[in-house]
Amino acid sequence: MLYDSVDQAKKKSSGCPSSSKQANHQEEQEKMIQASLAKIKHKIFVLSGKGGVGKSSVSANLAASLASKGFKTGLMDVDLHGPSIAQMMGMTRLLDISSNNLLIPQNAGENLKVISIQGLMQDKDQAIIWRGPAKTGMIKQFIGSVEWGDLDFLIIDAPPGTGDEPISVIQTIPDAKAVIVTTPQEVALADVRKSISFCKTVKMETIGIVENMGPFKCPHCNEVIELFKSGGGETTAEKEGLKFLGSIPFDMAVVTSGDEGVPMMMQNKPSNFSKAFETIVDNITKQLQ
Repeated sequence: MLYDSVDQAKKKSSGCPSSSKQANHQEEQEKMIQASLAKIKHKIFVLSGKGGVGKSSVSANLAASLASKGFKTGLMDVDLHGPSIAQMMGMTRLLDISSNNLLIPQNAGENLKVISIQGLMQDKDQAIIWRGPAKTGMIKQFIGSVEWGDLDFLIIDAPPGTGDEPISVIQTIPDAKAVIVTTPQEVALADVRKSISFCKTVKMETIGIVENMGPFKCPHCNEVIELFKSGGGETTAEKEGLKFLGSIPFDMAVVTSGDEGVPMMMQNKPSNFSKAFETIVDNITKQLQ
């Protein structure tokens, strides 16, 4: 479906009855959004300046880790053009609708609810060809028209960059706080500095920076390998006056876990990855207490 913002603007200015109905609908939607947000204590917006840094993997494992600690957690995928959370969380069926016409998130364990546009599509390979207004409307529906219930945390996985989706989230959830994901090399750090600038511009508080795909020990010789250099995330955090939340070592098992739909932090397997992630989660929760 392709929306034309020009046609929508004409309808708004026409003064016809449909304009009044649209205004009433928007007012009702806003009430539903506020009612939903009032039940959610902490909203964490996971951002990255560029693609390929493992942002969605961090979002999925962050949500899984919080849920494993007993926190009521929601995971919302607003990457409308490239949703990957559904695959990572093992979502294979369409979303259900409640008796009061609200979308029912899929459960991924006792304390974790997940919503993704993938759960509304019969064909998972169908392209989403939407302009800004349509994307904004969908994000608002993911908040106001979903049965989230009472949550301790809502983790929001955004597409890379600073386009329509991040702006829509900020406008809809003004008290959201950012966790910025990067990899250690300069090409990623240059883009992450744009994300930091974005957060400052829209006055969104930043919890801190996560460095993903950091150094790891070779499983054969125990030599430390730096695929993407090391320390760049921490150095950037210090320069920008932000909290460095921790470095996650590169781990091939993350690839397998994503394909199988079971995040690493759901598997309860001791590893350098899980230890690093525990540190990051502790650093986040301490700041929000």
